Amino acid sequence: MLINFNEIPERRFPGMNNGTGEISARMFMDKQGKIIPCRIHKGGSIGLHCHETSDDINYVISGDGKAICDGAEETLSAGVCHICKKGSEHSIINTGDNDLVILTVVVER
Repeated sequence: MLINFNEIPERRFPGMNNGTGEISARMFMDKQGKIIPCRIHKGGSIGLHCHETSDDINYVISGDGKAICDGAEETLSAGVCHICKKGSEHSIINTGDNDLVILTVVVER
């Protein structure tokens, strides 16, 4: 299976999960989950939300930020992977001066 994200329109989402600012993303979705290359723009965040049916894997490509998962704070930078397991809740915050660029894989289970 080949997914060409160049052919998927980029969408903008203000206040994702009651977060701040805006993110831009290209999304592939099916019954097994989602693959989402995304950018959390400067000053933006994805608000606190629970993953009731899936694991959320977030690989940082560039930028700086933090994740808060089940109350624990994690520093995000290029090459770091933040995982929010099924049943956990998390948020992701861009703390840098540039976009926080992440590849997110959501695995339904």
